[in-house]
Amino acid sequence: MIELEFHDPAGALEVTQPHAPRLTTLAGKKIGFVSNEQWQAFRTLPLIKSLFEKDFPDVQMLPIDAFPQGNALIGEEKTAMMVKDAGVDAVIIGNAA
Repeated sequence: MIELEFHDPAGALEVTQPHAPRLTTLAGKKIGFVSNEQWQAFRTLPLIKSLFEKDFPDVQMLPIDAFPQGNALIGEEKTAMMVKDAGVDAVIIGNAA
């Protein structure tokens, strides 16, 4: 008799740290950008930044290039430390390929 064994490739991850809680307001917040520079990010992120500045005049939006950009750099510990040291309240992460 032949016995077949199947494995679920989806796997499972234990969540040890949930996402940060949502901000209750954007008033007076400092927001940064981290981009992998894919999918027309050079067009969409400046537009997003300008819309935030228009709709929330008391929000401080950091320059889009304040942190390293590109797939090779955004996952590095150095980039994470730069974001942390900047004291941002939120980060817009985009674009995804």
